[in-house]
Amino acid sequence: MTEAQETPLQLQLDAEAATLALGAALARSLPRAAPEALVVYLQGDLGSGKTTLARALLHALGVSGTVRSPSYTLVESYELAGLLVLHLDLYRLREPGELEQLALRDQLRAGVLLLVEWPERAPELLPAADLNIELVIATAEGAIPQLSRTAGLRAPSPAGRLWLAELEARHPENRSELNRLVL
Repeated sequence: MTEAQETPLQLQLDAEAATLALGAALARSLPRAAPEALVVYLQGDLGSGKTTLARALLHALGVSGTVRSPSYTLVESYELAGLLVLHLDLYRLREPGELEQLALRDQLRAGVLLLVEWPERAPELLPAADLNIELVIATAEGAIPQLSRTAGLRAPSPAGRLWLAELEARHPENRSELNRLVL
């Protein structure tokens, strides 16, 4: 196991603006020359910011207008210059066969970015992730409890490690600079 797999990049997301900034940073560092489809798993409880992060990434990639949540349709697709983005939300998946009907395997090729919310609902039918992003809601105790989020980014594949390395390289002080970016 590599260091990138063992030690995820941990970021504090203290406001929605931080989640939006992280999505934009991920879009800017996307390895567009990947030889295969890039797969991102977005994991976390309801309300942890998975869809917000996906929307920010899509807007930063050039999607204009409304980015709809694929909660009921299972998938929304976006054709961008040289990139097809498939945004899946498997929360309402009733049975794995529903995912097979999307013919997802036929679309997995270079120039495709697959964003998957709730991948744990059909792990046997999904390609392995290049980048796992786990969003966690934390409550800070005090006179007025405050909510914050953390994002743990783990890169289990060579393409994911390249993406994470590019993300960190764009910010010379690495993790502390990224935390300033998203705070």
